Amino acid sequence: MAAPVAFFEVTSQDSERAQGFYGAMFGWQVSGTEEFGGYGLVDTGAGEEAIGGGIGPVEQGDSPGVRIYVRVDDLEAALQRAEDLGGARLVPPTDLPSGYGRFAMFADPDGNAVGLWG
Repeated sequence: MAAPVAFFEVTSQDSERAQGFYGAMFGWQVSGTEEFGGYGLVDTGAGEEAIGGGIGPVEQGDSPGVRIYVRVDDLEAALQRAEDLGGARLVPPTDLPSGYGRFAMFADPDGNAVGLWG
């Protein structure tokens, strides 16, 4: 079975401004910003089956931008496959807070960062 896009993320130097912008632009509800250090979880209002997302501050050493996260069964195997295909590991499998699972990241051969979620 193919791996679905499961999550999107927008990072900004001013996450509060970005949350307000995307909320007003698309009617999205953003919550949990204080609980997650300024990172807000997005409810697009498109129902239970819709892809969820987050809007938050840029991590040190990273750049602002938009990123997708693809759901996979095995983070380590997916990272290895990315390397075998010419990509590079960026973030090893890492636990997310509050029981949201685990994530990892790789760069494709062009340097685009792609998230994995499992």
